Amino acid sequence: IQQLPPLLTLPPCARATSAPVSDAHHPALPDQYAVEESISRAPEILVRLRSHTVWEKMSVSLCFTVQGFPTPVVQWYKNEALITPASEPGKYRIESKYGVHVLEINSNPFHMLKLFGRHYACTKYNLLVSNCLMISPCSVPFPLDVCFTHIDVRLLEKFGVTFGMEGETLTLKCSMLITPELTRLRPRAEWYRDDVLIKESKWTNLFFGEGQAALSFTHLNKDDEGLYTLRVVTKGGVNEHRAFLFVRDADALVMGAPGAPMDVKCHDANRDYVIVTWKPPNTVEESPVFGYFVDRCEVGTENWVQCNDAPVKICKYPVTGLLEGRSYMFRVRAVNKAGISRHSRVSDPVAALDPVDLDRLQSEYLLTIVVCDVHIPGPPTNVHASETSKTYVVLSWDPPVPRGKEPLMYFIEKSMVGSGSWQRVNAQVAVKSPRYAVFDLIEGKSYVFRVLSANKHGISDPSEITPPIQAQDTTALPSAPGRVVGTRNTRTSVVVQWDKPKHGEDLFGYYIDYSVVGSNHWESSNHKPIKYNRFVVHGLDTGEKYIFRVKAVNAIGTSENSQESEPITVQAALRGSISHIACPSYPYGITLLNCDGHSMTLGWKLPRFSGGSPVLGYYIDKREAHHRNWHEVNSSPIKERIYTVEDLTENSFYEFKIAATNIVGIGQPSDPSEHFKCETWTMPEPGPCYDLTVCEVRNTSLVLLWKAPVYTGSSSITGYFVDYKEVDVEEWSTANEKTTSHHYLKVSDLHEGKTYVFKVRAVNEAGIGKSSEVSEPVLMEPRPGTKEIFSGVDEEGNIYLAFDCKEATDASEFTWCKSYEEIDDTDKFNIETSGDHSKLYFKNPDKSDLGTYSIAVTDTDGASSSFVMDEEEFERLLALSHEIKNPTIPLKTELAYELFDKGEVRFWLQAEHLSPDATFRFVINDQEVENNDRHKISCDRSAGIIDMVMDRFTIENEGTYTVQIQDGKAKNQSSLVLIGDAFKAVLAEAEFQRKEYLRKQGPHFHEYLSWEVTEDCEVLLICKVRKHLEIQVLDMLRRICIKNIFKPISFHFSREAKISSSEKMRIGGSEEVAWMQICEPTEKDKGKYTFEIFDGKESHKRILDLSGQDRGKVIGGLPDVVTIMEKKTLNLTCSVFGNPDPEVVWFKNDKQLELNEHLVVSLEQGKFASLTIKGVSSEDSGKYSINVKNKYGGETVDVTVSVYGHGEKLPEIKPSQAKPRPIPPS
Repeated sequence: IQQLPPLLTLPPCARATSAPVSDAHHPALPDQYAVEESISRAPEILVRLRSHTVWEKMSVSLCFTVQGFPTPVVQWYKNEALITPASEPGKYRIESKYGVHVLEINSNPFHMLKLFGRHYACTKYNLLVSNCLMISPCSVPFPLDVCFTHIDVRLLEKFGVTFGMEGETLTLKCSMLITPELTRLRPRAEWYRDDVLIKESKWTNLFFGEGQAALSFTHLNKDDEGLYTLRVVTKGGVNEHRAFLFVRDADALVMGAPGAPMDVKCHDANRDYVIVTWKPPNTVEESPVFGYFVDRCEVGTENWVQCNDAPVKICKYPVTGLLEGRSYMFRVRAVNKAGISRHSRVSDPVAALDPVDLDRLQSEYLLTIVVCDVHIPGPPTNVHASETSKTYVVLSWDPPVPRGKEPLMYFIEKSMVGSGSWQRVNAQVAVKSPRYAVFDLIEGKSYVFRVLSANKHGISDPSEITPPIQAQDTTALPSAPGRVVGTRNTRTSVVVQWDKPKHGEDLFGYYIDYSVVGSNHWESSNHKPIKYNRFVVHGLDTGEKYIFRVKAVNAIGTSENSQESEPITVQAALRGSISHIACPSYPYGITLLNCDGHSMTLGWKLPRFSGGSPVLGYYIDKREAHHRNWHEVNSSPIKERIYTVEDLTENSFYEFKIAATNIVGIGQPSDPSEHFKCETWTMPEPGPCYDLTVCEVRNTSLVLLWKAPVYTGSSSITGYFVDYKEVDVEEWSTANEKTTSHHYLKVSDLHEGKTYVFKVRAVNEAGIGKSSEVSEPVLMEPRPGTKEIFSGVDEEGNIYLAFDCKEATDASEFTWCKSYEEIDDTDKFNIETSGDHSKLYFKNPDKSDLGTYSIAVTDTDGASSSFVMDEEEFERLLALSHEIKNPTIPLKTELAYELFDKGEVRFWLQAEHLSPDATFRFVINDQEVENNDRHKISCDRSAGIIDMVMDRFTIENEGTYTVQIQDGKAKNQSSLVLIGDAFKAVLAEAEFQRKEYLRKQGPHFHEYLSWEVTEDCEVLLICKVRKHLEIQVLDMLRRICIKNIFKPISFHFSREAKISSSEKMRIGGSEEVAWMQICEPTEKDKGKYTFEIFDGKESHKRILDLSGQDRGKVIGGLPDVVTIMEKKTLNLTCSVFGNPDPEVVWFKNDKQLELNEHLVVSLEQGKFASLTIKGVSSEDSGKYSINVKNKYGGETVDVTVSVYGHGEKLPEIKPSQAKPRPIPPS
């Protein structure tokens, strides 16, 4: 090749030089890049400059394409003078992208090009000196090395953390942009799992082309779990992306069975022997694994044979009995007390061959070995235990030397230490491999072994005896890992770290479990052991609290669980130490809102993420469209997202970029805006709306917010139109037929799963103005875990709206709005936010608070919701608030009355509960009544009963009776009106009872005179008088009175023996009455008392049983009739008595009640029975009965319940007391 000079002279009009770039710009490269150094290539022009003829004062663009390695440095010249954009501002604009170089000129002087590279290439170009640019010939050396081109690779859509299940198919994809895309210099895509290169197999398929790299799994197994890395390798460098793939267990074949083992591998394969190892599954809720079954299958068949009869306890098993020359595959199944797991993924095939023979078969060269002719082989040497466990010992040895030409076999013999006898282990089948696993050893005993070799000529002498060997595990179960600590990472992940176990020999790795605090339900994070003591647990719920624990794993099994970590809430971490993460993301959506020829008003949208702390402001940079340098607009941050840029040149084009800042620093700037022309807006229509925001995305609807145009046109704005369309459709649709005056609109009737974009147009009297910028695409589906605003009233009666957002971070802000305008009225509202929970309190709720309320949470993926406070909901909350602020004491029974035998009237009520500090008072006709002889007032606070007994009820007692109760802040009162006919009925009944009581004190008619007609047509007049003796208990065993209608001659009392009068038993009488008084009665005085009287002719006896046996009965409290309004709660309560305690049964219309949430009965302290009917309706009207009975009898009391509707007239009733019906003893 002819050597040419490095510089060539061009025609006098111009000169192009090409020289190597100084090595100072290219430091020495490492060895792995030496190949790149050897294939570097000089600049090569692919697309040349072409001639242009233009009119004066017209703009022109000169364009050409060049390649080379390292990347050539391109400089533009005009008449031998270097061109820079700063030399004549606004005149030149230079662009270089992907090897394409452009010079834009606002006029057309002469220019030339200068290229710099490391080496020279052979090419020709010309340059004409005229009004147009031409090319001139020149020659430079051309190397014989392979050409090299720098390739730029940008990864676009990347695969993220992925979750799969055993048995599924799955694909990891990553799309990319490759520039330039050359067939002969394509990048290389490599996939790695845990830094191990993945190759094409029956389990994985690799694809690279058409702008994407993909890794497909045909059948997922836990073996596939791990950290996956995609590396796109070019001669200029490596682009890579990585993410974790989790593979959980498939559903067990038997409930409670463990997951499948994994990572089955074969080791030390020989003629008839191979060692199979695997890793144990994690057991969280299942019972522990106590063993494994190993299966084998000969390659080419589907006949799986179980290798071990009993489960092997460790994750290693020596498989014997293989056929020499055959290939085998293996799989493993785990066993626990519930059953057997699914089988693992099958191992790679392994050949049953002597390693020497296998190497010979795989070798490309023929090796001849000369062996001495030996008939009977010598004994093996170096017999030793290569592996021991509790159940077997693996013996290894070296073949005899010389070994002879014939194939060798081996026999193994064992002897228990001290026994003095030898036993051949493999008497039936000779061993062909110099390794053998001896089973059936007694744990804790020591053995010695020897080996004999044999061929067809005979058996050798025994080898040397091994030292005593004991069957025991050389590896122990690992101890539990140490302290476990969780730290915040992202919104769905937590970093878990732990201390390594103190005793952890030959660890496979660790399993990490997690549980929601309080659930006591544990789940496994990883399903394949990890080898390091730090792991990122993914797939957690944002805002939830979790705890973690760790187990260590080796071949023996899994350790005990570590101690649980401290609870941690899943939220994104504030990474102040990493600036590019902690800084906010860039603003976007830069819009020109107004222009007056000297200034431009700009608007933009919030950064999507604040970086972990609130955004403090924004910085704006500007430049003219054809300038290269950016200029700062503001030196201090702008807090608002609208700003007017001053001091601009009229009719010039400008572009802007904006960066956000927070406490960490300034984030990345936005992409440059489009070119905005600085000219005065004079159109009569309004300018564009801005800051379009989409919130409350649900299945078929969303809410679109915007801000009004800054430029309103010739008249004020009258409304807005909202337009939308699907992303792949060109035609726009209008959401509202008539303009809306609001700055928001709920767009409904969208299609679930479709993606839409939106824009807004303002309207004034002149017409429809400019459209806003098109919104970002919105997919119509709700975000997982979407929550809505809910209303409530707190313990103090304050009305509030509340919203929970688990995605909220430390930097998130909850923004409450009414009619989608931020609430700042502190006189009417109070906002309280704590963690992921925010409440909006109404200070003085009134009708003006009706409307639509909404909330948006910043630094989240669009968490938002709205709530319509209508009149019905507002009234409900007000009523509930009033009830809480003015609490009432619930009553079991309203104020009622009952009559006693002596004509006494008892007024009483019962509250649900009364504290010892509760107070009360009785009020009759607006005057408080105190406890005295006429009004005996008492209160049983434990039972909640307040009563007043009036011993004489007269005409003066007509009026209204009220009981007022106060217990702390709670109050209540109940009134009973006794006037007119109702009072007369009670008064008459009281008078009647009192007269009856007095009448029955002497002789009286038991049944009044009546008549009946007999069968003989005779009229019979009948009456019954009380002519027999009657014994009545007065004052609880204090006095026994005997009454008769004739004079006795003599009488006496007895109880087992005749009773004489004493201080304890006072006996007396007259002609009309005999009595015995028991003073201060005790338990000893219980029993049967006999009264005997003699009238001169015969004696008469009467017996009174005072042993405490009383039939069941209703003491009082139930009226005959009850009327109540619909939807109220009815409570019927009465006192019952009996000895022994009676049973209480309620009936409706003579059928026993079926109890449910609507009908509730109770019996408190054995003496207060109640029936509660919640939310009564007309169907609850009817006759209700209470049946009170013990073995001595009882009684039934009926109550008629009448339910009337809202607006109906209250039925008139005459109050009276329910009459009991007796029940005979059983």
